[in-house]
Amino acid sequence: MNSSSFLSEADVRRVVAQAAAEAAARNTPAVIAVVDRVGNVLGVYRMNGSKVTVRVGTQRGVVGGLEGLRVPSELAAIAKAVTGAYLSSEGNAFSTRTASQIVQEHFNPGEFNAPAGPLFGVQFSQLSCSDFVTRDAGGIGPGPHRSPLGLSADPGGFPLYKAGTPIGGVGVAADDDYTLDPVIGDSDRDTDELIATAATFGFAAPLDRRGDRITADGKTFRFSDVDFTHLSVAPGSTGDLAALGAFRSVPAYTDGLVRAGTVFGTPASGFRADATLYPGRDAFVLVDASGVQRYAPIAGTDGPGAITAEEARIVIDEGLAVANRARAQIRRPLSTPVRVSLSVVDSNGVVLAFARTRDAPVFGADVSLQKARTAALYSSDQAASELTTRAAVSYFNGALLPSESAPDRFNLTVVGTSNIGNYVSRTRDFLGLPNALGDGAIAFTDRAGGNLSRPFYPDGIISPQAGPFSNPYEQWSPFHDGIQLDLVYTSLAFHVAHYINQLGLPIFLEGELLAGAPRPGFPIVVADPPPGSCGGTQRLANGIQIFPGSVPIYRGNRLVGAIGISGDGVDQDDMVAFLGLHNAGVRLNTGLGNAPREIRADTLVPNNARLRYVQCPQAPFIGSDEQNVCEGK
Repeated sequence: MNSSSFLSEADVRRVVAQAAAEAAARNTPAVIAVVDRVGNVLGVYRMNGSKVTVRVGTQRGVVGGLEGLRVPSELAAIAKAVTGAYLSSEGNAFSTRTASQIVQEHFNPGEFNAPAGPLFGVQFSQLSCSDFVTRDAGGIGPGPHRSPLGLSADPGGFPLYKAGTPIGGVGVAADDDYTLDPVIGDSDRDTDELIATAATFGFAAPLDRRGDRITADGKTFRFSDVDFTHLSVAPGSTGDLAALGAFRSVPAYTDGLVRAGTVFGTPASGFRADATLYPGRDAFVLVDASGVQRYAPIAGTDGPGAITAEEARIVIDEGLAVANRARAQIRRPLSTPVRVSLSVVDSNGVVLAFARTRDAPVFGADVSLQKARTAALYSSDQAASELTTRAAVSYFNGALLPSESAPDRFNLTVVGTSNIGNYVSRTRDFLGLPNALGDGAIAFTDRAGGNLSRPFYPDGIISPQAGPFSNPYEQWSPFHDGIQLDLVYTSLAFHVAHYINQLGLPIFLEGELLAGAPRPGFPIVVADPPPGSCGGTQRLANGIQIFPGSVPIYRGNRLVGAIGISGDGVDQDDMVAFLGLHNAGVRLNTGLGNAPREIRADTLVPNNARLRYVQCPQAPFIGSDEQNVCEGK
């Protein structure tokens, strides 16, 4: 451990003071959050006069989902900081502006008839209700930690580095909007981004690792529309923190004390090098606060023929082998190996094994599990019953009353509803299969399920037809995307309500008292949704994901689980899942492997457009001219 491997308490104060100086110079008070690389909240600073809440949403006039919901600005700042930290690594530095570019209906945004962003749907990961991410209410503990609003696409969140080592992130909420940038053909002067830029002085991402030095599909990522020359104060200037505001407690995230971060890769961070399970793979595993491994290989729970613990280990091991041979898409320097997280689940969504390669971005850990669970659910004969039995979802707008500056209550107003069971009937009609999602007859990957989750079908081609898991385009936004958000919406909304209630305010629904303020003997009136409550069942315990990187696992014709991969380009994720499972099947010779070809989702051609199963890079391996490595398997 050395000074370049973590954020010290003094570093946190410096980052915040630099942001506060810029905010003060612009006469725009801000809320500033700093996290370490695994999402521990090291400090949240509220400047005097800063916005109490921010409005979630776009300017498209969409009603429902998170659109129009006002949330506490400190939660927005934390989500931005987590995003900057989680999307970045030693090989790539991405910001919340990068996230904005890759979650919209076209990539690039505004390029009509282009496919959706490569990480379409990633905003609904790292969720507060997940069973995978961790919680430390006020202290420092092993990660990866949850984010109050998932990942953010609102400019104003950056990674923090020391000597090329990622050590955390900073997020700023100063203006009234928690949104995204739908137009990338111009250069904005976003207030949040300017203040966050000031915060990074001395901790900025290496220039050659920034998103604007990295391409995907021949397009350069965005990192920031501003730099240090656009600041109102000299870079490195610091504000008087004692005079400008104060560090604040954020219930469920920080107790108000400024803390040092963890050293990534040590047990204290929740990630440590593997010693025995995956020899020669340079793998890392997750550990708890006692240093005990989380998700060491176990056997499946789905009866005779279930995946054994050794089979789960071999599937992960072969996935690691493929990743270590393959050329990364979104990293520098060129010809760096793929860096990803890998999760194996059984058909019930129980985690059987997890590992990651060295320097895989943190966000991919939770996302790899989301992808695996999604493939297992959609490929099963239980998906229809899981979805049709879910309660209807009510969408809320919320307001502090009688005013934000002097509130005595938080009032929720219902602005719409959604019946999750309707997605099943729409999918059956769309595919022309009356028992789809209820008979296990089709093997779905996240690429196939993602095709069905886009607001345009085929993906990106502008037409009145949306995928059956998506809202129609006129009712769609990245904050209201369809089944993905609907499954977790209630838990996300009640997490926000729990937080506001913990601030001492009663919660009202349509003007009627829903829950009183905490009082002696009743400190928690509105409960924080527990870990694993995202989707209501084990199969959906951390939500679903809708961009590529998973395949279901079969033993012969029987579904027994799935593998999910995340952290690199989506074609690389697909290949590690598909080819890693194929190689594991050959190595094991126990009947375990990919789905029989005749039941794969790419046998379906709805609306005269074939679903995709996987898409592997043409010539993926470092130092090899081998091509079409997934073909015929």
